[in-house]
Amino acid sequence: MFREMLRKKQQLPLDECIEILKTEKRGVLSVLGDDDYPYGMPLNHFYSDSDGRLYFHSGMKGHKIDAIARHDKASFCVYDQGFRRDGEWALNIRSVIVFGRIELIEDTDKIYGIARQLSYKFTQDEKYIEDEIRKAGPRTLMFSLVPEHICGKLVNEA
Repeated sequence: MFREMLRKKQQLPLDECIEILKTEKRGVLSVLGDDDYPYGMPLNHFYSDSDGRLYFHSGMKGHKIDAIARHDKASFCVYDQGFRRDGEWALNIRSVIVFGRIELIEDTDKIYGIARQLSYKFTQDEKYIEDEIRKAGPRTLMFSLVPEHICGKLVNEA
């Protein structure tokens, strides 16, 4: 169902893809938007080791939510900051694309727990995190991307 990578020498192993998903703070979620136009938006995310899903938070309404309600398939692309090899000007960038289906999370305890985990990627300030969850939690929509296919590669900009 999913295409094989053409340049197999550039393909990243799955464990490296997972590490990138866990460490990078944001990526682009793409859904099928209005009039079937692709709609991509930058989002921060949390990768859960316990179930292998990516989690996102959102407001309750908007283009993204309407698109998800119409069609649950999506892709999420993340890439790292890159690195330069000695003596080279070009960046080497690792990117990961996750294809899957979106599921809405309805359990309040799970929503708040995932919100905490996501927050830890940005701050360890427990008071701030708990205040934000208390204030914004009831207005937060949480959803997951259930991976059906994960692929990654290393690309040299040159």
